[in-house]
Amino acid sequence: MNPATPTFTRDPHASTVHLPAGAWPTALDGLCAQFAAISREQWLDRIVRGRVLDGQGVAITLQTPYREGMCIHYYREVVDELPIPFTETVLHADDHLVVADKPHFLPVTPAGGFVEQTLLRRLIRRLGNPDLVPLHRIDRLTAGLVLFSANRNSRAAYQSLFRERRIDKRYEALAAALPALEFPLSRRSRIVAGEPFFRMREADGEPNSETRIELIERGGDRWRYALHPVTGRKHQLRVHMAALGAPIAGDTLYPDLAEKSDDDYRHPLKLLAHSLAFVDPLSGGSRRFESRLTL
Repeated sequence: MNPATPTFTRDPHASTVHLPAGAWPTALDGLCAQFAAISREQWLDRIVRGRVLDGQGVAITLQTPYREGMCIHYYREVVDELPIPFTETVLHADDHLVVADKPHFLPVTPAGGFVEQTLLRRLIRRLGNPDLVPLHRIDRLTAGLVLFSANRNSRAAYQSLFRERRIDKRYEALAAALPALEFPLSRRSRIVAGEPFFRMREADGEPNSETRIELIERGGDRWRYALHPVTGRKHQLRVHMAALGAPIAGDTLYPDLAEKSDDDYRHPLKLLAHSLAFVDPLSGGSRRFESRLTL
């Protein structure tokens, strides 16, 4: 009896494309035509280093023929990627979970011009575990806790904590004073895509977002708040605080879009993912993690 053919499991950190109809002689030629922003030299280098795979997980060659619908897995790379001068801290690591304290300005996952300078890639290198997958996201400009699944066999159980809202998330923020309001309070509104495309805005209609807001400390014209997102809309905390008249200190998107410029490391967004608490779906025990960072 012949042994069963091993099943290829796609690397969750690889990008995937299905080649369209075309008459190119090789897969390399088709990739160059489809991705005009990536030079032929870059594709040549990736293929030679085995960084471009077919649907079965086999590295293609420079002579692999083009085929319509062919599945290609490849790894994003950025030439001359600038280092981000802040270091993450691993607060906890076991067979199933990794908890990291992310500094301001560091993305969680590859996006845009960030690939190697991301929390995910740094942790994969540090811990030697290519199976790491973030269980949730926080903005690049936000600092604080991020949970990662370290084991694909238990991943779904931990993902359900976020999907079913069975995890308590607490943020801290420094923002303008709101002396006319009584705390704690709840902000519920409908958040939709705004302009430009990367901004969000509140709109009329059924609320799809909710944040509980508590006052921690009064201090002149800048107060410290605890923010508890009940839902997880993009930029929800920033949108809600700006709508209340207290934009978070250092926010370049809300309420007004600042002129585009390089990151100003001296003035980070004063928003911190401070703590996460939940009942562990494997052990049934209570777990709580707190950031060691401060605003």
